[in-house]
Amino acid sequence: MSETAELTTQTGALSTEEVLSITRQHNYGTWRAQKTWKPMHIVDAEGCYFIDAAGKRYLDFSSQLMCVNLGHKNPKVVESIAEQARELPYIAPGYATTSRARLTQKLLELLPEGLEKFFFATSGTEANEAAFKIARMYTGKTKIISRYRSYHGSTTSSISSTGDPRRWAMEPSGKGIGHIFAPECNCYKCPIKHTYPSCNIACADYIEHMIQNESDVAAVIVEPVVGTNGVLVPPKEYMPRLKAICEANGVLMIADEVMTGWGRTGKWFCVDHWGVKPDILVTAKGITSAYVPLGLCATTRKIADYFEDHYFAHGHTYEAHPMTLGPAVATIEEMERLDLVNRAASLEPYMRARLEALKEKHPSIGEVRGLGLFWGVELVKNRGTKAPFNTMRDKIEGKPLVVDQIAAKMMGMGVAQQAWVSHFVIAPPLIVTEAELDLGLNALDEALAIADALAE
Repeated sequence: MSETAELTTQTGALSTEEVLSITRQHNYGTWRAQKTWKPMHIVDAEGCYFIDAAGKRYLDFSSQLMCVNLGHKNPKVVESIAEQARELPYIAPGYATTSRARLTQKLLELLPEGLEKFFFATSGTEANEAAFKIARMYTGKTKIISRYRSYHGSTTSSISSTGDPRRWAMEPSGKGIGHIFAPECNCYKCPIKHTYPSCNIACADYIEHMIQNESDVAAVIVEPVVGTNGVLVPPKEYMPRLKAICEANGVLMIADEVMTGWGRTGKWFCVDHWGVKPDILVTAKGITSAYVPLGLCATTRKIADYFEDHYFAHGHTYEAHPMTLGPAVATIEEMERLDLVNRAASLEPYMRARLEALKEKHPSIGEVRGLGLFWGVELVKNRGTKAPFNTMRDKIEGKPLVVDQIAAKMMGMGVAQQAWVSHFVIAPPLIVTEAELDLGLNALDEALAIADALAE
């Protein structure tokens, strides 16, 4: 027994120092070298704020991991967790439950038309695993096309479809099970050196070229707006063009809406901006505002019908777990009651104007982009060359990042901001007020002096 564990056993209470010591010594910090992990002890959260052990409040300007869409500690959702625990805390997925049926009814109302059969998981990662298996079983094909600027999960198949450097540690196995990569849709810094609008969506056409020159392609998976890797918003032609390419070539389209779903972009689902109907839609995070872990893989009726006479070779103990489904219904009902999807859309012009003003003021901002309450701020050390302060390899090798310095400065001012390599992801809870947006953006404004001093 370690010294900290023995002390706790003797006293029965945990000081902040003990909490931090136990956590650091015996838990893994994710996506990092362990020696740099210095977690903060959080004791409470409510609305758009969370609170540390010293009583300091922090504006949650990225909804934790872009997931607490409803804000912290919504009373209706909290009570729904207790109600579900009293009613039926667990039953195996082979049984029907009231919470499962009620959530299914809500999903049929809100999901893009045509998505009618559901597999419930406990994360976006697991939901993507289900999507890949379903696509492969249904098509009889193997390969999944993803894009380089992407993140689809952390388990073997989902990390293999992830384009960003979190995949690198898993290779060669992460490359050897049927995942191949296409250029991302990034009009600010096009990977195939075109300039929109004259490019005619060459990045989509390149995917068609890949399909036609690869054998055995089952599906293409895309985040309609790329999340962690930059909030990359495609031009309006991109998603319809990609869907048409998939249909013409007998390939399924999987929309990964783990981050973009549930009102984040000002629509219930991001594909709704372009009227695109994917063959499979995957979502998680905001479906319960992350109060309980739930992921969803939704398919068309055509795909579902295939499994009427074919073996559905997937499942796990926590599939359709009642404790995740009941609170999802409450979350959706609260989003409807508070009209949060329209709220996100209505706040978009304000966010856009404020961020564009910051871009004009700060030479270190290369571009701002977003939809609804989902925004990316890309930093550059040279606006002319669009060169970033840091690269993905810097992140993996543990080098100091400029964005982390800025995020730390903001944290000191009471604003928690997600940073990744060379950009920020601004995604506050959908209940955020204009005053709270100002609080967060003012902190960013002040902290950007760090980057401006380093810009060329």
